[in-house]
Amino acid sequence: MPQTLQQIPIAKPILDEREVEAVRRVILSGWVTQGPEVAAFEREFADFVGAPHACAVSNCTTALHLALLAVGVGPGDEVITVSHSFIATANAIKYCGAAPVFVDIEPGTYNMDPALIEAAITGRTKAILCVHQLGMPCDLARIVALGRRRGLAVVEDAACASGSEILWNGRWEKIGKPHGDIACFSFHPRKVITTGDGGMITTANPEFDRKFRLWRQHSMSVPDTVRHGAREVIFESYPEIGFNFRMTDMQAAVGRVQLTRLPSIVEERRLLAAEYARRLSGVEGVRAPFEPQWARTNWQSYCVELTGTSDQRAVMQQLLDEGISTRRGVMNSHLERPYQDEHHSLPASEQAQAHGIILPLSPSMTPAQIGDICDRLGKAVASTRQTRLT
Repeated sequence: MPQTLQQIPIAKPILDEREVEAVRRVILSGWVTQGPEVAAFEREFADFVGAPHACAVSNCTTALHLALLAVGVGPGDEVITVSHSFIATANAIKYCGAAPVFVDIEPGTYNMDPALIEAAITGRTKAILCVHQLGMPCDLARIVALGRRRGLAVVEDAACASGSEILWNGRWEKIGKPHGDIACFSFHPRKVITTGDGGMITTANPEFDRKFRLWRQHSMSVPDTVRHGAREVIFESYPEIGFNFRMTDMQAAVGRVQLTRLPSIVEERRLLAAEYARRLSGVEGVRAPFEPQWARTNWQSYCVELTGTSDQRAVMQQLLDEGISTRRGVMNSHLERPYQDEHHSLPASEQAQAHGIILPLSPSMTPAQIGDICDRLGKAVASTRQTRLT
């Protein structure tokens, strides 16, 4: 029997007494819902990515929903996006009463293929919703240029991309500046930094930011933070339908600490990803992910592709039996029941789901663990290939 590794999770958030103390401070303050900590987190996040405005919300799905509403997406409209993304991307379009129009991905980056967007545009197209998949920046320069030329809003699903960068007009800039009209982030525990759950919306458009802040709190005309400090009695009104999409001050306090960690977390993830690439270079039947010269990913996830005849599930099961957690390649919404009404020809997306395997990657890991995982992956690929051939 081969020696079994200690269980290696697919991801592990970096949290310690600093986050505990931040939450303790908020609890003892008596103000635990959306308040001063949320406002501070918004300012600090905006400064970090270089955005004029940042609005905290309950999660990235609600962020995408508000972003699409802000750019005018409504019933009967179409939004061009990718199927190869967590289902929340497509669902946010449906929440607006609009229809997602799926285009295929580039196999190397798992991101939207800009060359396919033009043909997908119709008279009903309202926006392009691109995704920085697994933290890898998509080709924003081409997508934004096309959007501007055709009069379409560009919303970035940057759920996985906190800390990722793109070469923009000769300068490295953070994803979230934003380069499109609006960018939306997630702070789920699987992401590079976490608030338990939560999201952030960045934009350069002050009117969009005003709408986000109104809608996230039931469209209340006077926020409770203003009423709390008022010297006169204030009666608020509710001029339009809104939502309960707020972030709590406890979450924001954790987020502020996490944000200070982000540069070092990304640096460590990039070192570990480089170790993966080095170790996998000699593994037959496995292709490492590709990072374009104009992109610096945070390596939120490290997805390899099986290139031979090995069975994806069998490889994953063999690794799990040896204590290594993995995940299937990113899902495709068009293969799920709510989106099966029409035929979609998305061969690259389907290939990526059927042959992709996401390997463990966390800053707490060591190069030795990376080496063990790659060795065992190579053996699993070889053994399952032999089994299928026989």
